[in-house]
Amino acid sequence: MSDPLTGEVIDTVGDQRQGRSLPRALTPFRSPAYRKLALALVLQTLAAGVWIVALVWEVIRIGGGPAQLSVVSTSAAIGVVAPALLGGVVADRVPQKSILLVVASIEFLGMAVVAGLSVADLTQVWHLAVVSGISGIGMAFYYPAYSAWLPAMVAEEDLLAVNGFEGMVRPTIGQAIGPGIAGVVVGIASPGSAFIVAATSSALGVLALTAVPLTPVRRDLETLAEGHPVATALRDVREGFRYMLRTPWLLATLLFASLMVLAIMGPLEVLVPFLIKDRLGGGPGDHAWVMAAFGIGGAVGSLVMASRTLPRRYLTTMNLMWGAGCLPFVAMGMTSHIWVVVVAALVLGALFAAPMVIWGTLLQRRVPPELLGRVASLDFFVSVSLMPVSMALAGPVSDAIGLTRTFVIAGAAPVVFAVAAILLWRLPEDELAHPLR
Repeated sequence: MSDPLTGEVIDTVGDQRQGRSLPRALTPFRSPAYRKLALALVLQTLAAGVWIVALVWEVIRIGGGPAQLSVVSTSAAIGVVAPALLGGVVADRVPQKSILLVVASIEFLGMAVVAGLSVADLTQVWHLAVVSGISGIGMAFYYPAYSAWLPAMVAEEDLLAVNGFEGMVRPTIGQAIGPGIAGVVVGIASPGSAFIVAATSSALGVLALTAVPLTPVRRDLETLAEGHPVATALRDVREGFRYMLRTPWLLATLLFASLMVLAIMGPLEVLVPFLIKDRLGGGPGDHAWVMAAFGIGGAVGSLVMASRTLPRRYLTTMNLMWGAGCLPFVAMGMTSHIWVVVVAALVLGALFAAPMVIWGTLLQRRVPPELLGRVASLDFFVSVSLMPVSMALAGPVSDAIGLTRTFVIAGAAPVVFAVAAILLWRLPEDELAHPLR
């Protein structure tokens, strides 16, 4: 096809009919456009993985504790939630490459600023909170644009493999290699040096993203000229909400995900570093091992799912795996050994990432293309709407009832939520009525 904005001829799907001898998990790489996007994803994910560990130890370096880290994490979570619905509207109107380039550039600038502050020993908690909040806002635009862009890059039958590759990259690079590099750099140098590594990788990711072809929005935009921009934007949001409310499988999974996030994100992001430091006597290296185990588990889970066909009982499988996958939190809260936390993180990563591959594929196959950006933003908004609450409550709740009880609740509650979603919204009937194999 020809890009109406640039006149450039873009062959993003047609060339994917060749090379069928490739393993299922590698079939998306038949597309030259997707290969470039994948490189950008790897570099940006590496930057994020280094950033998250460096951020924790920068808070600790300047004398902060769980409460201060909660402030920084909550700022990022609020940034993600606040503009999430607008992100979907933009993703269904503006070429997705343009959105991703702006977000990636802002992320690089934020990392560079924090690196400079840290090296100069000028960092304050509010600096980290502001930059984290801006990064969160960028993510609210990035996710729906990226999700809406993928079906324009690869053939429909390759979407499960694409989501599997992404699910493998994020834990392997973002939760294993990136944190591992950060742990080493922080251990032998400083958090500021780790921020420099993150900013460098982010800059290279921006450069790689510029090489990805620009593709047109898969929507008739002529109707948007009828009416005031604010009115048409609100109309777009209402249309997305109506679709969500009348689509049982979507609504059930999003509500379940929001409750799961409330239970687990605070303990995972805020309490695990202090569990390692205060109870188990560990340090940055041990934290990096736990993050690496979580990432490796996620990579294995994603790769296994990408190498198979979509399960016949895809809704039941997805929700039960998510619910049961949180049980390792119980082991984390009750152990006195770091190796148990590492093993628990490995299992948690595998059972959390595998259903994410199914979920991404469901959105891209069952949601109409002209609604995909808005539905992806609703996914982002509803499923993470309680993330700021989880981040804010993690420290105070653990102080009130103890780390052990907090982690037990985080592990057990999602199982109940998953079973309730499956039964109340009759998901087994829905998945049989809408086969995707």
